Amino acid sequence: MDFLHIITLALVQGFTEFLPVSSSAHLILVPILAGWEDQGLAFDVSVHVGTLTAILYYFRRELGPMARDWLRSIQKRQHTPNSKLAWGVILGTLPVAVVGLLAKDIIEGQLRTPLVIAVTTILFGLLLWWADARGQRQRDEYQITLRDILLIGCAQALALIPGTSRSGITITAGLMLGLTRVGAARFSFLLSIPAILLPGALKTLDLIKDDMPVDWHALYMGALVSGIFAYFTVHLFIRLLDKLGMLPFVIYRLILGAVLLVVFL
Repeated sequence: MDFLHIITLALVQGFTEFLPVSSSAHLILVPILAGWEDQGLAFDVSVHVGTLTAILYYFRRELGPMARDWLRSIQKRQHTPNSKLAWGVILGTLPVAVVGLLAKDIIEGQLRTPLVIAVTTILFGLLLWWADARGQRQRDEYQITLRDILLIGCAQALALIPGTSRSGITITAGLMLGLTRVGAARFSFLLSIPAILLPGALKTLDLIKDDMPVDWHALYMGALVSGIFAYFTVHLFIRLLDKLGMLPFVIYRLILGAVLLVVFL
């Protein structure tokens, strides 16, 4: 990978990871449209790890109390809003972990195609529009219920299909269940921490064990650039979310999906 290739994909990942437009779809499409060789899942994981550091830093004030109260909930069986939210993140991650392990080969092989991305981009874009228009938007992430957690967690498993968008489908589910836009987005972003951490750790172990040469310079640079850009994207997204709503992202998804159908059908 040359410098332009690395920087472009890192910027794409940093900008799209936490927006409801599917970062994995863009990481697949950009090399195809630019005529580049596919960068492979190792680089995809590295830029996802970069965005993980961004979200850890963004939630740096919340994660400490969440971890503290979660440990106390185990020791003393006493729950606080922070401990309930921490348990929510853990339980909400289980569906995507199970589906990811069972369907790993299919996801990494058969589903990384432009036509799959086109269909899921349009379909789940329309669902996001419907959820944003019809959602009651009455509760924040600290008022989430066990039912909400399990349904949002199952929705997150769908994001293993390229083009769905992990943040998009979890925000959609949150809005459908009555969360506010900001509450749905914040819970989605908290769910991203284990959702990125677990596959990133597994892939890193595979790379260390593999005898094939790895361009660690490209991986480090991609992680750094994507992390910096992702932090500012999350900050602006949360700040402007109530003013913008989801319609701009829905329109973008519909245009992108339509263009892909025209180009690749």
